[in-house]
Amino acid sequence: MTDKEIKEFKEYRLKVSENHDLETRLDKFLATQIEDTSRTKIKEAIKENYITVNGENEKPSYPIEEGDLIEAQLPIPKPPEATPEEMELDIVYEDDALLVVNKKAGTVVHPAHGNWSGTLVNGLLWHTDNLSEPEEDTIRPGIVHRLDKDTSGLLVVAKDDQTHRTLSSYFETKDIERTYWAIVWGTPDEKEGTITGNIGRDPHNRQKMTVREGDKGKEATTHYKVLEYFDHLSLLELKLETGRTHQIRVHLADNNLWVFGDQKYGGDSVRYGSNTGSRRSMFKNLFKALPRQCLHAKTLGFEDPQTGEQMQFDSELPDDFAHVLQMLRDNCKPEQLYS
Repeated sequence: MTDKEIKEFKEYRLKVSENHDLETRLDKFLATQIEDTSRTKIKEAIKENYITVNGENEKPSYPIEEGDLIEAQLPIPKPPEATPEEMELDIVYEDDALLVVNKKAGTVVHPAHGNWSGTLVNGLLWHTDNLSEPEEDTIRPGIVHRLDKDTSGLLVVAKDDQTHRTLSSYFETKDIERTYWAIVWGTPDEKEGTITGNIGRDPHNRQKMTVREGDKGKEATTHYKVLEYFDHLSLLELKLETGRTHQIRVHLADNNLWVFGDQKYGGDSVRYGSNTGSRRSMFKNLFKALPRQCLHAKTLGFEDPQTGEQMQFDSELPDDFAHVLQMLRDNCKPEQLYS
């Protein structure tokens, strides 16, 4: 990596606690704690003396110990420019200022570490020459908000910088309506309710988010409503006041309502009810048919930045989500839960 390829360095300070897997190799530990990196890159940084333990240079094989202070300066390569790529897009609305797209599950929204091609942005650049670029060196033209890779649903995309600023302000002032549908394990005690809890990076696994106590993390609020319930599962409608990373998945998991199929947060195994016989076989087949979180951004509403009129969009459930839902309706008849 040459100096010209380096945009900047990012600094990290990590203190090893008794909760960590002690005696783990230094390179393996850091690869699990720092986003968008790998053991190979960690080894290179250690070799170039960008990483120290208690102020000393150590080998990648150094076994971490409780109390170790690890300091790292990792070079951040300047990201390549996003390029147009032909792909099928589900455009549900488009005018001169914006478009609304129904993102497929499995599609990353914009280029980033490990996904420099095949993203929604690459497809959008093929679809149109007009996308906003509100920041210099951006690899996210047009992108106002995001969905996780394996979450499907509606996104609004800006075609010019003024529209981008206006749409972004809607999210900041909570003047945009978003509803999600999710199938979850379990049933809430109340048919409707609100989940709160600050969300921040999981200190034990930097690839995950978690609910943090006190003033740690960022404030997050999720409203839910039970649309249908089954034998130990529910179909929920969810509305966000805030847009934290993995917010719905983290809030639900923290309340023992894991999103069905969510491999990162524990929804990819039978959490409630028997796990034998035909029921076990059914869920095994459903996990295979839907190898992702059963979460869909179903509706999107906002004021047209040009005319001031209210715009409202709805979307059909993707086939894998609809299949799971129908199987639950056919095979998991519930008892009466709510009056």
